Amino acid sequence: MSLAFERKPHPHIAERKMADEPVGINGKIAVRVTGAVGTMWCAYAFAILALVALPSALKSGDPFQLVQWISQTFLQLVLLSVIIVGQNIASRSSDKRADMTYKDAEATFHEAQQIQDHLQSQDDAISTILDKLLKLEAARAQS
Repeated sequence: MSLAFERKPHPHIAERKMADEPVGINGKIAVRVTGAVGTMWCAYAFAILALVALPSALKSGDPFQLVQWISQTFLQLVLLSVIIVGQNIASRSSDKRADMTYKDAEATFHEAQQIQDHLQSQDDAISTILDKLLKLEAARAQS
């Protein structure tokens, strides 16, 4: 009777280390521009810039000009930065959750590894006991 158990780790375990994807020059430029535009200070600056054009939209007396100023000038300029700020905050929150999930998975893997080690030591002990029993049985059969 053999208690030989062969553990087969999941293939993902060997590939757990994640590699960052190369960004390149265009990615670096995009990250810098997004970082500069995606601040509330930039949103305030865009709001001031948009307000410079407000008097001419009001002077025209044309409601279409006012709607155009609101939609094309104010909202596009200001909301661009505000949306990027919101996305950055949401992204940081998501990154924290992903990091916590990774740490939870790593802890679970560690616990599972300890369980495997414990089971292996129990298998070894059971094998030792079984060998002793078989020897005693053989000695009893000879006597």
